[in-house]
Amino acid sequence: MTSDFNAYNISDLRELARKRLPKGLFEYVDRGTEDEVSLRNNRAVFERLRFRPRTMTSVSKRDLRTQIFGAQYKLPVGIAPTGSAGLMWYEGEIALARAAREAGVPFTLSTSSLTAMERVAAEAGGDIWFQLYFWPDRSMSAQLVERAKACGFKVLMVTVDGVAAGNREYNIRNGFTAPFSVGRRNFFDIAAHPRWLLSVMAHYMLTTGMPMFENYPAEARAKMTSGPMGRASLRSDTVSWDDFDAMRKIWPHKLVVKGMLDPRDAKKAVELGADGVLVSNHGGRNLDGAVAPLEALPEIVDAVGNRGTVLVDGGFCRGTDVVKALCLGASAVLLGRATLYGLAVGGQPGAARALDIFRDEISRTMALLGCTSVDKFSPDFLHFTDDLLRAPQFRKAAAEVVSAIGSAPAA
Repeated sequence: MTSDFNAYNISDLRELARKRLPKGLFEYVDRGTEDEVSLRNNRAVFERLRFRPRTMTSVSKRDLRTQIFGAQYKLPVGIAPTGSAGLMWYEGEIALARAAREAGVPFTLSTSSLTAMERVAAEAGGDIWFQLYFWPDRSMSAQLVERAKACGFKVLMVTVDGVAAGNREYNIRNGFTAPFSVGRRNFFDIAAHPRWLLSVMAHYMLTTGMPMFENYPAEARAKMTSGPMGRASLRSDTVSWDDFDAMRKIWPHKLVVKGMLDPRDAKKAVELGADGVLVSNHGGRNLDGAVAPLEALPEIVDAVGNRGTVLVDGGFCRGTDVVKALCLGASAVLLGRATLYGLAVGGQPGAARALDIFRDEISRTMALLGCTSVDKFSPDFLHFTDDLLRAPQFRKAAAEVVSAIGSAPAA
């Protein structure tokens, strides 16, 4: 499969996707918000962690499997909710879900997907989760929850960090709107990418018509007006813990809160009944200057303890990135842009290639670290260049060691 796409890492897939997609669509997926401070920091923070490998340990039998909410997966990764999947590839949500099923990892369907949840569940199968926004009319959100239950989704992921749209100015410049439309600003951009135009947009136009948010209730679609991507979606700036409590009462399965960056919020979420939290800053696409998920991860792991599962996303491009997050206490990493790049390049096989890359890199990193299974990852495999990424208990232990050294009598 490597030779089919000439892609040896996620960066290769990104470059191939950049060439294939219209500029406006690629930037919608690839970029952040405002000055993109958060976007850059999401990547830069990985460099503040170094590995401390162990040697003289047999690593011939390595186990990449992990358990999340009682289910076993073949890799410690999953696919995050991405509303643009259906524009990367015709019915891209089904292609992504199938790639996840074949790889033995979970797939999360976005509220803003272009393929109805009923079709994804029926035609893709696998372990499918559903992501939900709180809309101003809470009854509309409740309708989606009921549909998700009827389709057999076992995990509901409630996004709580989208109370206002991110300021993505490039979408305005590029003329990319939601619902998607072809206008004066993006016409020539689209026309300059005939492969995408014919295989994706023309395919929609010849079958179902202009792509729409197929999971939105009819009344929600009626309230949508065309606007810049990321700004035209229905938003609610009145979300509170009462809304979470109401959702917890009607959803009978596992529930994850997405968008946690403060340990106090994460702690309260599990106290109120969340089964897990997703540490995320929305890929650097909402609040510019927000702390990177990897920076927030250790304190949130400490705050949640054994009362819930901690997942993380944001800036993961290498298997080494995934391993660092697992060493800091995450149960798994959700991938967004990485699998979208693969999807844009080759549909289901392209997304599968992205997952294969992570599988190979995680396995290789485990071998070089001297670790044989995912459940053995710990901060012991890391060297911290500063204290920011240490969980509170590790910072305290380090301070006690320094204090003991300082108080020891001179030789």
